[in-house]
Amino acid sequence: MKNKRTNIIHPKILATVLQVPVLFLLMVSCTPEETGSYIMTVESPIPAEDMGTALIHEHVLVDWIGADSTGYHRWDRAEVVERVLPYFEEAAQQGVATIFECTPAYLGRDPFVLRELADRTGLHIVTNTGYYGAVDNRFMPAHAWQESAGEIAQRWIGEFEHGIDDSGVRPGFMKISVGEEAGLSDLHRKVVEAAIMTQRETGMAIVSHTIGDVPALEQIALIREAGLSPSVWVWTHAQSGSLEGNLQAAERGGWISLDNVNHDPSHEPGEQGSVLWYADRIERLRDAGHLNRVLLSHDAGWYDAGEPDGGDYRGYTDLFEHLIPVLQDRGFTEAEIRQLLVENPHKAFGINN
Repeated sequence: MKNKRTNIIHPKILATVLQVPVLFLLMVSCTPEETGSYIMTVESPIPAEDMGTALIHEHVLVDWIGADSTGYHRWDRAEVVERVLPYFEEAAQQGVATIFECTPAYLGRDPFVLRELADRTGLHIVTNTGYYGAVDNRFMPAHAWQESAGEIAQRWIGEFEHGIDDSGVRPGFMKISVGEEAGLSDLHRKVVEAAIMTQRETGMAIVSHTIGDVPALEQIALIREAGLSPSVWVWTHAQSGSLEGNLQAAERGGWISLDNVNHDPSHEPGEQGSVLWYADRIERLRDAGHLNRVLLSHDAGWYDAGEPDGGDYRGYTDLFEHLIPVLQDRGFTEAEIRQLLVENPHKAFGINN
């Protein structure tokens, strides 16, 4: 079901007519004030205001075998697409227009699958560049230990400028991750520094899988030391942090991504991870004046390349069917819901370069 629409000549079409790169038109033909920000989808750039309702942290495919063994040979793309397609269509029926797919390189990222899903559903899909350092660095490529932050950044900038592998698909944000709870290791600090360098060159948001307050606030400090606003940084899995940690990160300008919304009947009411717990955290952030720093998603999907038929697959509708009704019952207005699902993602992920 196609739902894409535009009222302007799209930069991709204009670039073809004029025989110049799309990014050239977007970045130098007009100032950001004239064009506004844009989102780099797997098919083409779109104006950020056209992204509509967005799920900012979801997954399609994952391969847990490790960076030294994974690759496109590990899955059948046609099978993945057919398995995932109904779940994307369900999301579209809930009004979702854009999905940010957060599976990193060396963990199952496949731009060819994502482009096929975008073509089949009409959804805007955004993929990423970056490296995933959690889980004892199992999904980090070997060269990450030897290369400098600048050399790693050049790899990521190259994907943004030229596309991933030979797909022609460009990333629209960075997905990195760091170790849990403790301070940053030397390797993970280097990854964050590479992300900062890449952000300067490309304008892409830094989406960082971060468990706990300490590594989150350390990353914000590094970003500020580099002279950037923490608004370029998204604390993925901020639900793992304390309310105080969330408030500190929001006060300093970071994005608080509460991104594992899951209506699990086994949760006790108000138990951490339950829908009521998420509603409580969102309400506390709103009451503190930080609703404009909150992002929501499911962290769902997960076609597992190592399991028959991809194993269990969780859909992308719990937020709409369970969390939003609770927020509405607590007096959240239509404007506030729109802020969470449309306006905040637009601001967090829009590229202004």
